Amino acid sequence: MFDKLMAAQGKAEEIKKRLDTISVLGEVEGGAIKVTATANKVITAIEIADSFYQQADKEEVEELLLTAVNKALASADQVSASEMQAATKDMLGGLGGLFGK
Repeated sequence: MFDKLMAAQGKAEEIKKRLDTISVLGEVEGGAIKVTATANKVITAIEIADSFYQQADKEEVEELLLTAVNKALASADQVSASEMQAATKDMLGGLGGLFGK
């Protein structure tokens, strides 16, 4: 039983490392503002097109940047949930013997 729990913990760590390698994107205004994050919800890049930045006021940039960040984080949540769901299914299948299945 302990071996299976250790294997499950190892699988969880493996998933976390894999999520660090998956990039998601949140963008607004047709790509004028782009926010890139990992599936572990770490923002890795923010890009603002020069043409947009020059014409927009501070409040507009801040509001749209916030929207782009939230889109990127929502995408990260979706990817993370999918990966965790698949891993949980695999782990529970492997732990089935513990519960008499």
